[in-house]
Amino acid sequence: MTDEQQQPPAAAAVFDALGAEYEKAFAGSTTHRHSLEWLLGRLEPGSRVLDVGSGTGRPTAETLAGAGHEVLGVDVSPVMVELARRRVPAATFQCADVRDVPLADGSFDAVCVYFSLLQLDRREQADLVRLLVRALKPEGYMVLATVPLDVEGVDATFMGQPVRVTSFAAQDLTTVAEEAGLEVLAQEASLFTPAHPDARPEPHLFLHCRRRAATPPGV
Repeated sequence: MTDEQQQPPAAAAVFDALGAEYEKAFAGSTTHRHSLEWLLGRLEPGSRVLDVGSGTGRPTAETLAGAGHEVLGVDVSPVMVELARRRVPAATFQCADVRDVPLADGSFDAVCVYFSLLQLDRREQADLVRLLVRALKPEGYMVLATVPLDVEGVDATFMGQPVRVTSFAAQDLTTVAEEAGLEVLAQEASLFTPAHPDARPEPHLFLHCRRRAATPPGV
């Protein structure tokens, strides 16, 4: 077997394969719904929101656009983006790595990052959080959700798909957020089992954050 064959597929290929099954598997997450309610309770009418790793558009983009906000969803999976455009026509979706999308400083009132960091290494995750903080208006909001495990470059199977996963323990993710210029206002943890025959119970952590008015130098 070649090195190329041994590598797990890229994120785009994984989520192309999962398609609508991913949405069905996670539709029962009440913690995700609570997180969106937290954000909706703080946004001004017509806020501009970036949804990183937007998937099929549900529930995040659909909920926010349905409340009258201007939503841009970005995802690396062409299949997911096509599904999202059909499911949530009130939002805009772009198929791209968000790191390649020009994001003007201070251009969003909120940024959602729901479980979209896990296939990046730790340096890439921290760098991306800093990039997204710059895209936030001062005192804008960010929600960071992850599987809070202390793992790095671990090969695993997710809903039948081979993946390579990296994550931070809960306190370490909080440190990443704070060092990027965020204040963690609240957090919620839960144990969730996706509705899929190959799924296992997994811990979920949602950090509800606000960009500090004075961002640290170098961020």
